[in-house]
Amino acid sequence: MTPRHSSRTQSPAHGGASDLPILNRLGPLRKFAEIGIAGYPRESRIRLAIINVMALLIAVTSMTYVATYASFGVVKYWPLIVANLVLVAIALLAPLAHRISDIAAMVLIWVAEYAALFFFVRELGHNSGIQLNYIIGAAVAFAICGMGHIRLVVAAVLSGLALHLAAWFLYPPGSARIAADPALLHNLYFSSAVTTFGIVALVVGYALNKADRARAEADRLLANILPEPVIDRLKSDPTQRIADAVPDASVLFSDLVGFTALSKELGAARTVEILDGLVTEYDRLAAEHGVEKIKTIGDGYMAVSGVSQAQADHCQRLARLALAMPKVVAALAKAHDVDLRIRIGIASGPVMAGVIGSDKFSYDVWGETVNFAARLESHSLPGEIQVSAEVRDALGDGFLLTERGPVSIKGVGTRVTWFLIEEAETTPETAS
Repeated sequence: MTPRHSSRTQSPAHGGASDLPILNRLGPLRKFAEIGIAGYPRESRIRLAIINVMALLIAVTSMTYVATYASFGVVKYWPLIVANLVLVAIALLAPLAHRISDIAAMVLIWVAEYAALFFFVRELGHNSGIQLNYIIGAAVAFAICGMGHIRLVVAAVLSGLALHLAAWFLYPPGSARIAADPALLHNLYFSSAVTTFGIVALVVGYALNKADRARAEADRLLANILPEPVIDRLKSDPTQRIADAVPDASVLFSDLVGFTALSKELGAARTVEILDGLVTEYDRLAAEHGVEKIKTIGDGYMAVSGVSQAQADHCQRLARLALAMPKVVAALAKAHDVDLRIRIGIASGPVMAGVIGSDKFSYDVWGETVNFAARLESHSLPGEIQVSAEVRDALGDGFLLTERGPVSIKGVGTRVTWFLIEEAETTPETAS
């Protein structure tokens, strides 16, 4: 049978269960959980696996009721026994409905379960407590489908409520078709109540856990876009505009010399591989030295220090990052057997920073200091870290620099610049 669900395609990304580690926790239930889920997107396969497990639990529970009714008298309770056996068959066959669509099995289970519950209440009366199981159907619908199939969830909740009320008013104890043993009714009501409240508690816990995970994931993604101090400010007041004038900060730009031309020779795959390794290491170093990555543009990298939060040693932090970056480039060049050389520029001074945009917002930094740092990078030499006079003064004796002399910089004029060589060794004498 050909699947009707448009998103179900056979591809590595939409495979079987190999990429669902959660199924490893199911042990012997895994094989049943995997029935019919291959070919769907990952999130759909997780949901379908849960539906399969739910169907199996319904089958087991129904067989338990078969045994219970049989123990009180097969002849007397045969309609209930047959109904439960039919429910077992439907539950076990439900995973095959995944071949129709990603909601077919769930719809089948709900219709069968709701109809069976109504039949049981009609036979035994509402003092059996069986109608409480409609609450389970509504809770499970929300937990499994969530907002992705909101119409289905609403239908399950409203129909469950309607059937619960109908069963209660239409089938009081005096209308029961089977004069059930009081002990059986007591057992049914007790088990229904315990199961209902237990499942609701589990669903609430699941929903809260899912919300916490979603919040944590959102925070993680946000941390990749905005500095942590800015995130904290937005959380405290989401309506506020982030716009800061920072009197003293440091800005770094880096670029690979001739990489645009080299990328044509390398091809897309190798180019992306090299850039991914480069930026990944840069990001690690930025975090290690306590500076903020602002953005990447191709092979270009921009980082700042002392912007989102004041840092007395903002220049030193960027200087250490700059000194580590050529080592990353050299390692990548050796690993990929290509000629890679880096240029870096650092400037210090006043900047402006803020969050711009709405749907695809970003945190950015502007001002003459930013422009100057970019020019220092573009006017630097391969393998060199060119810094401004302000940076030289801020670094003091803690770093070794060599004067380059006056340099004519486009848009800035003639400035005396320095090349950063290395961090000065700290000895007990110099430290004191």
